[in-house]
Amino acid sequence: MNNTQDLPWDNPRFRNWVSVARACHAVERALGAALQPLDLKPAQLDVLMNLHRHPGMSQHELARRLLVGRSNITMLLPQLESRGLLRREGDEKDRRVLRLTLTEAGEALLQEALKVHTALIEKVMAAFSPSECDLVGEHMRRIVEVLKID
Repeated sequence: MNNTQDLPWDNPRFRNWVSVARACHAVERALGAALQPLDLKPAQLDVLMNLHRHPGMSQHELARRLLVGRSNITMLLPQLESRGLLRREGDEKDRRVLRLTLTEAGEALLQEALKVHTALIEKVMAAFSPSECDLVGEHMRRIVEVLKID
């Protein structure tokens, strides 16, 4: 960048995008702190939530939904499995595929974690009117669409 170009933080789009990124980071940190009493990290909560909503999904499908590499999932799953929160079972049609399901303990922990997560969301979104809340969601969905993320 040379001296004749505008600095990126002078651009409202850049400045506002940094605000979005900082807000996301702040929520992630707050969620991490709030989940500590449950001995759960936000990434682990994402796994539990997805397996609750889509029981029997494969590790590959889970990685794609969470927008992470399969190696990340491969590291997370043994931790959750050793705690008795999920099961990995072979697929009947393709032995290379492992299907993932929550255990009763996983479901119970998820219910507790969802109370924590919901309380944090309510705290953050209470700063907005219902129409502003809808607008925030609409803008975030548009970002996902522009980036073509599932």
